[in-house]
Amino acid sequence: MIKSLRGGVALFSLGVLALTHLPTALAQKSEPLPTESLSVAVPKDIHTRAKLHTELGSLYFQSGNLIVALEELTIAIAINPNYAPAYSTRGLVLYSVNEFESAEKDFKQALKLDDKDPEISNNYGWYLCQTGKEQESIPYFLRTIKNALYKTPEVAFLNLGTCYQKIGDLVSAEEYVRRSMRFAPENPQALFQLAVISYKRGNYDAAKQHLNKVVRLSDPSADVLWLFLRVERQLGDAQAESSFAAQLRRKYPDSPEYLEFMKGNFQ
Repeated sequence: MIKSLRGGVALFSLGVLALTHLPTALAQKSEPLPTESLSVAVPKDIHTRAKLHTELGSLYFQSGNLIVALEELTIAIAINPNYAPAYSTRGLVLYSVNEFESAEKDFKQALKLDDKDPEISNNYGWYLCQTGKEQESIPYFLRTIKNALYKTPEVAFLNLGTCYQKIGDLVSAEEYVRRSMRFAPENPQALFQLAVISYKRGNYDAAKQHLNKVVRLSDPSADVLWLFLRVERQLGDAQAESSFAAQLRRKYPDSPEYLEFMKGNFQ
């Protein structure tokens, strides 16, 4: 499920779905997902119809088809303008296509309609953390964690740890990342965050150990390779550094990480 760990972990919740990556570009339009696959007949009840279209939008978002995801979520809102999860999910999609002002409006509308929904609080916290408002995001993650009805606490714990890492509070960052790992001990995103924390502390051997686990569990993304390259550089292993540089160039020649490598920005 891991696709990108750029600048941290992108973790959020989509109603009944819990996604672990954020699409970074509009995918080509794929064939529509059949409604029949949900094993639910299209109901007449407004709430249920809005929920159905929201779930379809979530599925399209997870598959990277952002255009159809937006269509389904907009339909859900048209059916029931008071269905908060549709706004929250659409906010995530709008963020992913750089429509930040519209995303902000959707998140705030979702909270206005249901400020007790932990999924919405987590999603808005994630959005704030990704848009340079890390301090503002923390209360939303804490609110999510404290909600006994939240089904995926590891997501909010990891989001909170990632956000603390971004603002430089490495003690709190490690605490919450490790708390997330009580639920998912071999989560590659959590292990990557531990590697980032160790790297920032100058503990390069520990960072390498965490990264080795990430690579064992998942296909390394550009940011994993980039961090591994810099770790090996700090450890003085020129051969390993060169190997990761070659992988980064071969697999992700258009990535921001490879651009940083070409510029020689190793910090």
